[in-house]
Parts: sequence; structure tokens; C-alpha cells
Amino acid sequence: MGQLLVFLTLLALGYGFGRLAESRHYRSIIAREDALRSLLVMPDRMPPIHFQNHGSTLVTGSVVISVDYFKTVAAGLRGLFGGRVGAYESLLDRARREAILRMQEDARNLGAEAVFNLKFETSRIAQNAGQGLGSVEVLAYGTALIPVHGR
Repeated sequence: MGQLLVFLTLLALGYGFGRLAESRHYRSIIAREDALRSLLVMPDRMPPIHFQNHGSTLVTGSVVISVDYFKTVAAGLRGLFGGRVGAYESLLDRARREAILRMQEDARNLGAEAVFNLKFETSRIAQNAGQGLGSVEVLAYGTALIPVHGR
């Protein structure tokens, strides 16, 4: 009985603190996306013609986000029955958006007007030798287009 109580307590704490952290992170993401909205990010392989007189350089943004205890349990239960794992979907959404923001901040610090050829790399960082998700790393990278003065 004591083990069940500990499990339920950890589950409730994981849910509460996980939701709080996730909502704070989403608020931060939304505010930063609004602030960086003027810096274009495009998945196109070739830059638009009006950027032909710009210099270019690689920019990156990387993030590692951990899974909370509640999401691990919820995903485990979903694994028994099948279907979408919404707990992990929000984790990946936050990680992708955060990685793009960090890449945009890198580009803005270099004076870029746009980033093209946006790509992602995603990797799983497992806990306990391959059991469970643990954390996810997302790397966003692209080519920053920086105005060259004097051309």
C-alpha cells in the first residue's frame, strides 16, 4: 500500500510541476517568437533573389528538454493501448520551437535579415540504458543572410 501511495504522489507531483514548467516555457516561446517575427526563416534550399548581395554563414540553435515523470507514465500507458502519444508531441513541439528561436537569436546577433535552408536534427537521450525517452535534443540549423555594405 505504501508503494502505491508513493507512486501516486510522484505521479501527481510530476503532473503538477510538469504542467507548470511547460506552461512557463510556452509563454517564453510565444513572447520570443513575437520579438523575432521580423527575422525570416525559410526551408527553401536557395535564397530569394533579393538576397543575392548578402553574405552567408551557418547559424545553429540547440536544446535538450527532459520528460517529466507524468509524461513518462502516460506514454507508457499509451504504449500498451496504441495511438498518439500527446505527451511526447508537446515535448517535441517545444523543443523544435526553442531550437528555432535559439538559431534566430544567433542569426540576429550576426546582423542577419533572414535564414534559409532550415533543417532539423533530432536525437533521443535515453535514461537507464535505452528504456524510456529521458530527454530529447533538437538542433535547428540554416544559412544566415547578412547584408554586406558597400556592394
